Amino acid sequence: MRMRPGALCPHGRVGAAASVAPERMRHTAPGPARPALGPRPLPGFRSELLPGPGDCADEPCDAFVVEETEKGFQCRMEVPSPLYKYIIGKKGETKKRLETETRTSISIPKPGVEGEIVITGQHRSGVISARTRIDVLLDSFRKKQPFTHFLSFALNQPAIQEKFLQFKEEVLEKCSKDHGVSSSLFQNPSKLHLTLGTLVLLNEQEIQKACELLQRCKEDFVDKHTGRGNHVLLIPPGKLCRESQRPSLGRAEQKQASQIAGGKPLTVEVAGVEYMNDDPAMTDVLYAKVHMKDGSDRLQLIADQLVERFVASGLMLKEWDRVKLHATVMNTLFRKDPSAEERNNTMTGKSSFKERESFNGRNILKLFENFYFGEVQLDSVRLSQRFSSDASGYYATSGQLTFS
Repeated sequence: MRMRPGALCPHGRVGAAASVAPERMRHTAPGPARPALGPRPLPGFRSELLPGPGDCADEPCDAFVVEETEKGFQCRMEVPSPLYKYIIGKKGETKKRLETETRTSISIPKPGVEGEIVITGQHRSGVISARTRIDVLLDSFRKKQPFTHFLSFALNQPAIQEKFLQFKEEVLEKCSKDHGVSSSLFQNPSKLHLTLGTLVLLNEQEIQKACELLQRCKEDFVDKHTGRGNHVLLIPPGKLCRESQRPSLGRAEQKQASQIAGGKPLTVEVAGVEYMNDDPAMTDVLYAKVHMKDGSDRLQLIADQLVERFVASGLMLKEWDRVKLHATVMNTLFRKDPSAEERNNTMTGKSSFKERESFNGRNILKLFENFYFGEVQLDSVRLSQRFSSDASGYYATSGQLTFS
């Protein structure tokens, strides 16, 4: 059976024009007003609702503030320090070209120092043009960044780990002679997880935005329907995400959210395996299938709604219509790097599959098609940090949405 990893992503930047004081004018792209969908997107993300670069020319595809000063106009924008180099360019060429073509001056903080980029110029149109071009530039390079965090359900409970180790032992016993099959392919049992989606969070501010969104999701999916207090568990303890503007759920969505969460853990079963490639004889990734024990689609609904929220907020990029519920058990990337994570190559801009040594998964799929890994209670979604470990061996948690 062929599968696609469930994906998630960008969010759109939208805003309506507003009346402000003359010294702080808001410039908006021409056209009909667009409804606000929540917090502003991260720098470098463009909304799917907005026209592309070709349609906008040098006019902005979003609303942003252009301030009038004594010497002209200026625009401030928050950009994570890892992205500064893309605005500066080789030997400063990109920055110089932007400044020359838009007749502006672009002030960028020192490398590694978080702060605002300030665009100044004598003409409003020049400042607007520079800001828009920087947005387009960062949009392209942000998509090429490797992901730093991901939303996950932990599947590393002792009973699941025990069955996984049994699966590994039996596969090596019965299929070790098949091409490419070796112990190096298997996931670390302490890091077994269900992936909902990946995020590129480049500084503490962006991590905090993701935590805030988890807070809002908890309020809409759980607290409104259980009477529980509003909170989200964060690392370090005691550091709570603050409330910010959010779109209200419609009645249908509220009813669905109530059915999804209900303040109770989700009882799921992990059973059976499936592969990603077209040819099972050339397998790169093998997944365990996950489904609700009661046969409902609650797990799928909450995964889809969470991803939709993160996509709409600009914290994720959208790849597929629905999240593919999967838990990696074998991955050829683990041969060289046991801490590697699977990721769609279109997101990274790199062709890592060319470096992989595929394995013949035909016998594994035949012999373990219905292997039962066990039953587990899922009571929280975690914002997990890539390439990290906590005391239990699972990924370090930056934020957490609890259902019960």
